Amino acid sequence: MSSNIAVLFVFFVSFSSLFVFRKIAKKIGLVDKPNERKHHTGQVPLVGGVSVFFTMMLTLLLAPELLLAPGLFVGCALILVVIGVIDDRYDISFKFRLVVQAIISLLMIMLGERSLHNLGYLMGSDAMRIPEVASYFLTVLAVIGAINAFNMVDGIDGLLGGLASVTFGGLGILFYLHGMHSFATFCALLVTAMLPYIMLNLGFPFGKRFKVFMGDAGSIFIGFTVIWLLIVASQGERATAIRPVTALWLIALPLMDMVCIMIRRIRKGQSPFKPDREHLHHICQRVGLSSHMSLLVICAAASMMAAIGIWSELAKVSENIMFFAFLATFTLYFIVMNNIWRITAFLRRDFKFTKSI
Repeated sequence: MSSNIAVLFVFFVSFSSLFVFRKIAKKIGLVDKPNERKHHTGQVPLVGGVSVFFTMMLTLLLAPELLLAPGLFVGCALILVVIGVIDDRYDISFKFRLVVQAIISLLMIMLGERSLHNLGYLMGSDAMRIPEVASYFLTVLAVIGAINAFNMVDGIDGLLGGLASVTFGGLGILFYLHGMHSFATFCALLVTAMLPYIMLNLGFPFGKRFKVFMGDAGSIFIGFTVIWLLIVASQGERATAIRPVTALWLIALPLMDMVCIMIRRIRKGQSPFKPDREHLHHICQRVGLSSHMSLLVICAAASMMAAIGIWSELAKVSENIMFFAFLATFTLYFIVMNNIWRITAFLRRDFKFTKSI
């Protein structure tokens, strides 16, 4: 199958499956209803993720050479997507979801030998190699972190799809430049599979009548796929597409937003998984940006950080320099987010730039 035909096939399957799944979703109640945190209109089917997963599962069935251990990947992803669908429909406990995510992580480690065992040269001239037991713990933490990072950014139309496209696009470029063409193709097809969802989520071309949301099933699938590919890209014994530190830059914004939110909630004595309206996209709207402008600003920032990661990889900038640059960027982000209401008040008072939402 040629690349052009594959792209057209994936786009058609993803686009058409959305209309099939949205009808099923309405019949079984798999819809998102407005509440105090969700300000959309009407009941919106939560099938974007199911459509993307179905499309990529069919793609791997026809072209299993695109991915190492495709059967294990699909099996693990299927369990996570099913749990996500159940959560979308019945709102299950986050503790149960975390246990399932941890179990899937261990399956990935033990059956597929996918683990974070090499952190690269973060501290100087010696590679930081992780002992086996510690690598298991770190990998489980990374899987849970990636899944929840992408879950938490799913707050305004197009944002999850946009940020995921930035990450997969950056990974695809690096895979291609390092001669790992099958993985690059997989990333390109994954972005293609998300495009119909992004279009309908933003109301294009049929308006809000055919709007769909990604749902927890989708954010879980995207987060799991991100960490799977990052491990493949950075942890090979021979050929790798990226150094471990570059992975941080490819997922910088979702990662930083998640950590900041969790720290803020813990400092308030709340559960780190308690929903609220203090994410980056909420902040952007609070300072006066529209939903679409917030989408553009956040995706542009994520693209810039991913571009820094790609540039540092190609220019072979020292890993410890890139690591400390990432920590400095995160520290700045943390300080700004923790003082955002003072900044907002200053802008409102002196520049009349903000508006309440």
